[in-house]
Amino acid sequence: MLDAAREQVAAACARLASEGLVVGPAGNVSVRVGEHVVVTPTGGVLGAMRAEQMAVVDPDGNLVDGPLAPTSELALHLLLYERLDAGAVVHTHAPYATALSCVVDEVPAVHYSMLTFGGSLRVAPYATFGTEELARNVARALEGRTACLMQNHGHVGYGHDLDHAIESALLVEWACALYWRARAIGEPVTLSDEQLQDVTAQVARLEYGQPKPSEG
Repeated sequence: MLDAAREQVAAACARLASEGLVVGPAGNVSVRVGEHVVVTPTGGVLGAMRAEQMAVVDPDGNLVDGPLAPTSELALHLLLYERLDAGAVVHTHAPYATALSCVVDEVPAVHYSMLTFGGSLRVAPYATFGTEELARNVARALEGRTACLMQNHGHVGYGHDLDHAIESALLVEWACALYWRARAIGEPVTLSDEQLQDVTAQVARLEYGQPKPSEG
């Protein structure tokens, strides 16, 4: 299982790099496997990561296996696993998300697809990378959400598995780009709580997003 998880993390890193969400060693990815976490090592270029380079740590952050030390953001990953029952965590320095994190306190819900990660994107207050303070700030910003921005830093999110966390990261960057472009034209209209609740009800009623067999 650990070998398979290493392969999954390496593939996730390659996709994030190909989509332009990470550059060089910026960003990190992890997935939980039982009582262990498979996580990207510190200092590596994500787009060139190999499965055998991944670090395996226990819940206290002790290195269990792997040739390299784990990411400097390990405290952030471990806190999200502890508090939010995450299955996978993705942190990126995606361009639009990072730019907005330098300017706004929150990216409002301007499109209903943002309900995928809970609605608006909160911005966690700035703290030095790799610190417990940053991990705590992010945990608070993620209350009721599965993704947030980190002030002057980037994006972080989690999912029940790595595929879900990667798709969420892509959607976060899309939503940030959408808000950026709308703000360039005028003041974007924000969806109200009532409108978002209506969307949630409609998704459930129509089983929106789920493949359905043809009736023909």
